[in-house]
Amino acid sequence: MDTRARMLQPAPFLTVRVHELGISPSVSGLCVGYELGAWRVTQFVDHLMEWLPDFALTYSEIEGIHSGNMVALMRDAAKRIYASDKFQNRGEFGELFLHVAIRQVFGSLSAISKIFYKSARNETVKGFDAVHVVDGPKGLELWLGEAKFYNDIGRAISDVVEELHAHVERNYLRDEFLLISGKIDEKWQHAKKLKTLLSGNTSLDEVFRSTCIPVLLTYDSECVASFKECSEKYCEEFRNEIMQHYSSFSSKELPKNVTIHLFLFPLQAKSQLIAELDKKLKGWQNV
Repeated sequence: MDTRARMLQPAPFLTVRVHELGISPSVSGLCVGYELGAWRVTQFVDHLMEWLPDFALTYSEIEGIHSGNMVALMRDAAKRIYASDKFQNRGEFGELFLHVAIRQVFGSLSAISKIFYKSARNETVKGFDAVHVVDGPKGLELWLGEAKFYNDIGRAISDVVEELHAHVERNYLRDEFLLISGKIDEKWQHAKKLKTLLSGNTSLDEVFRSTCIPVLLTYDSECVASFKECSEKYCEEFRNEIMQHYSSFSSKELPKNVTIHLFLFPLQAKSQLIAELDKKLKGWQNV
């Protein structure tokens, strides 16, 4: 993990209760946990606010944070997520979860903020849901993420598999790479390497060898809703549920030419999480 990335991350909140890297695709199961008999939704949302600048601000803006502008930048970050009452199905929440998961679990660095793909206020972001890099032992790895913030795991799996196939087609990738290259901050430490990897002169065969697609799927979980503490029984049922849904995902016809890592994020209730996120974000917008 890059030392600077580790230092700048908020303290970890999510518990990675399943982490299987020796299977293909690999999988991680993320857990919010409980406190005093309640699912830790409020605490999780508070944690997400700590990640908001890292998610929504540019590299230069983050580098320029100081005591005189930190509140204003936090307010701007909250406004960039959305400024609409029609928030129930917006994808930015899933993109934020994915951003946190890749950063916390794999120590990635965000190459660009997907918020800047928007051409108009309240427009949903198109293309990949995360553009990160991991500086691994074999060199720079490109992590192009997909997120589905759903309450139904079956629909989440079906929809993301369809998108995976569409997003690894040559023409789509070339168009996406062109957009990404234009958004990379020249001051960022990996700017030159990433632009070279995304260049039209670089074969997609080479790109695929250095690319991982992290997929994050949320769903309303029977297991999470059935418990009030992280007991031994809970951990056992949590793992069983994660591996059941992993089997459903891995049995699909997935793209063969890229590495995929699946994040499964079971929720007590998507509606509850949305309500808490909306309340917190609108509070920060009005600071």
